[in-house]
Amino acid sequence: MILRMSTLFLRTLREDPADAEVPSHRLLVRAGYIRRAAPGIYSWLPLGWRAYLNVERVVREEMDAAGFQEIHLPALLPREPYERTGRWTEYGDDIFRLKDRKGNDYLLGPTHEEIFTLLVKDLFSSYKDLPLSIYQIQWKYRDEPRPRAGIMRGREFSMKDSYSFDVDDAGLVASYTKHRDAYISTFNRLGLDHVIVTAMAGAMGGSLSEEFLTPTEVGEDTFVRCTSCDYAGNTEAVEVPVPEAMPYDGLPAAHVEDTPDTPTIETLVNLLNSQEKLRRDDRPWQASDTLKNLIVKLVHPTGESELLAIGVPGDREVDEKRLGAQVYPATVEATTEEDFAANPALVRGYIGPDVLGEDKAAKVRYLVDPRVVAGTRWVTGANEPGNHVVDLVAGRDFEADGTIFAAEIREGDPCPRCGSSLTIARGVEIGHIFALGRKFAEALDLKVLDENGKQVVVTMGSYGIGVSRALAAIAEKNHDDKGLIWPREISPADVHIVATGKNAEPFEVAEKLAAELDARGIRVLLDDRRAASPGEKFNDADLIGVPTIVTCGRRIVDGKVEVKDRRTSERIDLPIAEVVDHLVEVCAS
Repeated sequence: MILRMSTLFLRTLREDPADAEVPSHRLLVRAGYIRRAAPGIYSWLPLGWRAYLNVERVVREEMDAAGFQEIHLPALLPREPYERTGRWTEYGDDIFRLKDRKGNDYLLGPTHEEIFTLLVKDLFSSYKDLPLSIYQIQWKYRDEPRPRAGIMRGREFSMKDSYSFDVDDAGLVASYTKHRDAYISTFNRLGLDHVIVTAMAGAMGGSLSEEFLTPTEVGEDTFVRCTSCDYAGNTEAVEVPVPEAMPYDGLPAAHVEDTPDTPTIETLVNLLNSQEKLRRDDRPWQASDTLKNLIVKLVHPTGESELLAIGVPGDREVDEKRLGAQVYPATVEATTEEDFAANPALVRGYIGPDVLGEDKAAKVRYLVDPRVVAGTRWVTGANEPGNHVVDLVAGRDFEADGTIFAAEIREGDPCPRCGSSLTIARGVEIGHIFALGRKFAEALDLKVLDENGKQVVVTMGSYGIGVSRALAAIAEKNHDDKGLIWPREISPADVHIVATGKNAEPFEVAEKLAAELDARGIRVLLDDRRAASPGEKFNDADLIGVPTIVTCGRRIVDGKVEVKDRRTSERIDLPIAEVVDHLVEVCAS
């Protein structure tokens, strides 16, 4: 079928939408692919829906080729299975909840582990039925607090989620590897460069979690790669190397000192190094020798809250995303004046370890960076305004309740695997795979009889691809200052034919070419608008981004048309009689 722009449900825009933050959002709206219906919710117009279906087709074909079976589950889900796994509460405000007319609770599916598990439990009961891998492509719903970047992070989004079911852990490893390989093939075919990084499991749980990230400066995820080995990890999941504990015999005793006019770490270090009585005997004090103790508020899904103290070296900030991943499913909020007023043992700006800990005066749980090992020597708050304690030694003078990986990761930090330096980049998550293990099967009592007739709990894997997000990621990677530049397999058409001029002949030639191409299986977008100017048509062609553009214009009198490669801007003039064969060859290459 030929798409005719004279009747196509399409309006291109000359100006960027006011809420557009990234190129993919800006261009998909301007080119008439999507329209905003509400924050984080988008309507798909004909060109956008065709492009989306092409991504979905590639994903489906690769899943089918790997031997996974497609099913389709409802988006409106009952509360009870999610209660049994604890996620009805654990999800907190992140899900859309609703009641039916009888007062029964439902949710719009954010993900479907529970429903997949119950479906298999209903139908299978023997090891002979396994291994099994089933998948769906389904619209999901999450109440994002800050939807952004168009379809990159929305409240309604399309996801391919698949699940593997195995009798034992060896089977899970095989299923996990099979899905991992299928993902690599899928993203290669979509033309998305990707890095596989270790990740946090979050609400999914499980023993192993990896993300597929496509590198881009506008990505929400920060990840690291080692300069020597093949290690890569989301910064939320990076575990910094923990130094060995050191002996502290012979170190000076801790002493409280007046430290006026030191509102920053830098001013404090300068003061320490400027006064002889405060100097170290081995080297100058550094910012990394100061221990910064921050108080945050954790809000649990039940609504209960608690204060948490976090100790990090003073040369680093607490990374909010790393912290949030570590304390999940609780959320992190900033403390208020009321929080400090209710706990007078905490002296704001001068909080020290002597009051921190569940058994100390402030009754606040105290977690420190793993670098704070026994024998390390610190300068930190003395719980008195204007005073710091110097030569405070971990293991000798204070103990924490535990450790937490919450400090920011920096370029050049050591690799947790080999010790070489790390580099940092940003990316968009396009896929995530989990070795779930038995968490959901145990909660929902999914068991089968093994070959010895004994009931065993099934072990599971979960594997997701953001289908609608993948389209945005492709757009993010394939554009210039004029508009989108689609890979041919994703483009809503193979060839965009533009007819220009006041005479009928260019339009007649364009119609003839479109019909011949359509007959030979080439998808055609035909700009047959009579009222639009040539400049408007050429601008729209570049904006829409079909990979091959054919112009039927002033060269018609010479029996030729112009063929333009949208990616390279290379143009050639071809005789009309040769252009169809040429385009069929181009589209097949």
